[in-house]
Amino acid sequence: MRFLCLPGAYGSSDKFQVQLAPIVKELTEDGTATFHFIHGPCKAVPPEGFEAYFGKPPYYRFIEPDRDVEKTQDDDVLARIRDFPNCESPEDTMRELMSEGVATSHRSTDNALKYLIRIMDERGPFDAIIGYSEGAAVAATLLLHEQRRFKKKGIKPMVKYAIFFAGWPPVDPDTHQMILSDESDVVIEIPTCHIIGSLDPYVHGSLALYNVCDPASAYLFDHAKGHTLPRDKETVKELANVVREAACLYGIHA
Repeated sequence: MRFLCLPGAYGSSDKFQVQLAPIVKELTEDGTATFHFIHGPCKAVPPEGFEAYFGKPPYYRFIEPDRDVEKTQDDDVLARIRDFPNCESPEDTMRELMSEGVATSHRSTDNALKYLIRIMDERGPFDAIIGYSEGAAVAATLLLHEQRRFKKKGIKPMVKYAIFFAGWPPVDPDTHQMILSDESDVVIEIPTCHIIGSLDPYVHGSLALYNVCDPASAYLFDHAKGHTLPRDKETVKELANVVREAACLYGIHA
């Protein structure tokens, strides 16, 4: 399998390659997969107080608020990670997060999708996609775009399998409204693997993403830690076996 790999906000392709190194090693040594790392097209500045968490610059993101004036963090949804809500359901949590004062990202979302499609055309084909945090939400949105394009234009989707580390639910590729399972019948149709951490303060975002995927082929994997990528040997081997089994079960290969 060829994976296209999308990091989280304030990350980079180089940092993501380091974060995923144990999994990459496990899946490349036996020829199961190869990996192509990219980062978002927007340069970014981490929220105040989180600079050490994201490491040294440069920082990138896929989507940023649409603003034609000097940028501040007041209406940037990612700045709200400091006070992430915790409601009764994952969908209620995401609604509360987006309830008021969040800048629109229409132009940026369109640009992010065009950016990814261009990379897929130029560097693909890719059989599968990996997204972490913001990268997972963007990857999920891309999958919906491919589904919708196939129904409208008959263009067969390139991506056949997705792995989401943490993440948030996708937005509608056309309206850019967040898709929540209790408000919409839209479903990501391809097989997916959702790696969550039960101690992640943003775990409701991960579960809201899981809830908009086909339950018949969505696999939930809890590494029992926080908003991180698993690196311990036992967990990595277990996760790699899940990927190998999915490749065989769904016939996913280059």
